[in-house]
Amino acid sequence: MRTWLQNAWSNCGSEVLQRSVKFAASGILALSTAAGAFGSQTSEAGGEANLKLPDLSSVRFLGGAIDGHKLLLWGILICVFGLLFGLTIFSRLKNMPVHRSMRDISELIYETCKTYLITQGKFLLILEIFIAVVIVLYFGVLLKFEVSRVAIILLFSLVGIAGSYGVAWFGIRVNTFANSRTAFAGLRGKPYPIYHTPLEAGMSIGMMLISVELLMMLFILLFIPGDYAGPCFIGFAIGESLGAAALRIAGGIFTKIADIGSDLMKIVFKIKEDDARNPGVIADCTGDNAGDSVGPSADGFETYGVTGVALITFILLAVKDPTVQVQLLVWIFVMRIVMLIASAAAYFLNAIIAKAKYANAEEMNYEAPLTSLVWITSIVSITLTYLISSLIIPTIGGDSSQWWKLATIISCGTLAGAVIPELVKVFTSTESRHVREVVTSAQEGGASLGILSGFVAGNFSGYYLGMAMVVLMAAGYLITGVPNAAGASLSNLMIAAPVFAFGLVAFGFLGMGPVTIAVDSYGPVTDNAQSVYELSLIEHVPNIKAELKKDFNIDVNFEKAKDMLEANDGAGNTFKATAKPVLIGTAVVGATTMIFSIIMALTGGLTANVDKLSLLHAPFMLGLITGGAMIYWFTGASTQAVTTGAYRAVEFIKANIKLEGVEKASVADSKKVVEICTKYAQKGMINIFIAVFFATLAFAFVEPFFFIGYLISIAIFGLYQAIFMANAGGAWDNAKKIVEVELKQKGTPLHDATVVGDTVGDPFKDTSSVALNPVIKFTTLFGLLAVELAVQLTATQGSTLTHILAAVFFAVSFTFVYRSFYSMRIRTDA
Repeated sequence: MRTWLQNAWSNCGSEVLQRSVKFAASGILALSTAAGAFGSQTSEAGGEANLKLPDLSSVRFLGGAIDGHKLLLWGILICVFGLLFGLTIFSRLKNMPVHRSMRDISELIYETCKTYLITQGKFLLILEIFIAVVIVLYFGVLLKFEVSRVAIILLFSLVGIAGSYGVAWFGIRVNTFANSRTAFAGLRGKPYPIYHTPLEAGMSIGMMLISVELLMMLFILLFIPGDYAGPCFIGFAIGESLGAAALRIAGGIFTKIADIGSDLMKIVFKIKEDDARNPGVIADCTGDNAGDSVGPSADGFETYGVTGVALITFILLAVKDPTVQVQLLVWIFVMRIVMLIASAAAYFLNAIIAKAKYANAEEMNYEAPLTSLVWITSIVSITLTYLISSLIIPTIGGDSSQWWKLATIISCGTLAGAVIPELVKVFTSTESRHVREVVTSAQEGGASLGILSGFVAGNFSGYYLGMAMVVLMAAGYLITGVPNAAGASLSNLMIAAPVFAFGLVAFGFLGMGPVTIAVDSYGPVTDNAQSVYELSLIEHVPNIKAELKKDFNIDVNFEKAKDMLEANDGAGNTFKATAKPVLIGTAVVGATTMIFSIIMALTGGLTANVDKLSLLHAPFMLGLITGGAMIYWFTGASTQAVTTGAYRAVEFIKANIKLEGVEKASVADSKKVVEICTKYAQKGMINIFIAVFFATLAFAFVEPFFFIGYLISIAIFGLYQAIFMANAGGAWDNAKKIVEVELKQKGTPLHDATVVGDTVGDPFKDTSSVALNPVIKFTTLFGLLAVELAVQLTATQGSTLTHILAAVFFAVSFTFVYRSFYSMRIRTDA
């Protein structure tokens, strides 16, 4: 199976990739030539290159009992326990009972996913070359770091990519165990096992993901020399972002090509969901993992890493007292460790409650125990935040009131991690009035009115979620100004304390890390479980009822099993939707902290050129406008890749589907659909990445404060575009689920109308919106290097060369913006 997918990669490479890389290389060559022009001159290191970690052992904690370095060494042990937690659940899932017909399907899905990931791994290495060139030019040629130091920074950028890639691989392996075990559990006729299995899989991924990311960052913090660690953190974060962006975008395109291609057959041929005769169903299952498991796993890994790097960078730039720096760094990492403990404790507590309530129940609301898990985790996390903060930083900078202020700011973010999912459910849950409005609209107005009602849900969600974030961020900001008895506040300890507060709010968003990942991963398992059930054709296995009774002691009711699996998928859809705004919100709030790092470098620590951070400075204003243009292009380009790929998939399936005389589609036809999905996912990703990469260079070289405006703009436009698209898509998805599960109207005109709405929402919620998160962070992180390159080049060679390079980079970027539609158009003569 690996061979045919690699052939798809080779075809894509020969037609598109080689030309694209050669063209893009011309832009890199121009940058290399310019860097060589001033490579012999001495340059001062920029902001991120100056980052030097203080000696963590210089400050003692817990009443002088232990120094900071030794205290964080214990964190490594906690990370190991987190890894063991994830691996234990992994082993348990693997050994759960499952019928061979279902296991064979899940293994087939895993094989296609595995080959897809190998293809993506090769692609990531090509993209890393672009980043490596800039790292070498900046740190090696411009700043004249010794070769060994540049090599270490490059190594950690590869470690960042490997981390995103590795957790993505672990995620699909866990989920492809869990999908068949969940499907089989449905045969027992009880709802609790089909709730528990996907959640267990999600916690395995969540604990593994956070533990690996934290372990890598602790290694840099504790074992890399202080003057190397800052740039290594930046390299690590850029690598994480690159891996996450590529896997999110390509995976999102792949999964929605397959999903649309498969779903539309229900309307065209009036066949059931996941009909085994439909060649698109295997591709759809692969896509569920490529888009809804691989992408979120890599994205989650990157989100936790980048947010941490943003806070580390802020502390080193904005806090002048080395003792306070150590206190804040140690406190932040201790809090990250505590988040692991809090999530594990809340998971076990919630499991006891859910088992007592639902273990023997005949029916259950699948959303209820997931909701309680989120809230229990939030309460436990907030409680531990105050307790641990009081122990670790009872006094900071001579102020004994700061511990509770800092704990409160983080708790605002942790609270957001629970409140935002509740708000998302208002617009996406099967119990939501907005979702039911979509169904009601479609009953008389068909797909047209149903789609309009979904737009309404998405737009309203932007208002409510945006206001919730504003309130919680404002609370963090206000707390920074609360004085102690002597009249001192957080601003006495650092520059721009409100920016630090925003970073802590983003940090708090992630306070329920493993649980956030767990409820997000719940969705692809429940979705796949339905497909595995249908594709296994278990109802048609000879003497199956007697076999199940003999081997597993199951008195099977097939209809009830299917109904439960469908209902559980509705809960999966809802909680997939709840995690998306948390991640995008973190990207935006965290980007604020990282943008501050660039501002500090450009203004000499806020001592010069601060007036250029104003609407009165025209380049800054123009940058604000430019960011919106890029966000809207990105959503169009990613959707166009889905549209063209889905057209080809539908075209092939309609021409080759066989409904008479066969039980299931041929393996060859299913493979062909996967090839189509892979081809267009790669083509779309190439255009998007190169356009974003060179746009970042171009805008950084135009004018530094133009670039600051641009970064602020993509964060804000991206936030609302992502919220709107994610929740509109979620509303359309669960409107279809209501028609299928509650109204039992499959195959009716109403069902057709909601299927159309769902296919419109597919690229909204699972391609464009979710990919904005890593794209924003990648642009901001890579911008740290790009803007320093531009500033140093201007200082040594003048602005003329810098602006010529900006024009060259923009020409390369615009070429791929153009190609993202005109070379991706549907060509009917093809």
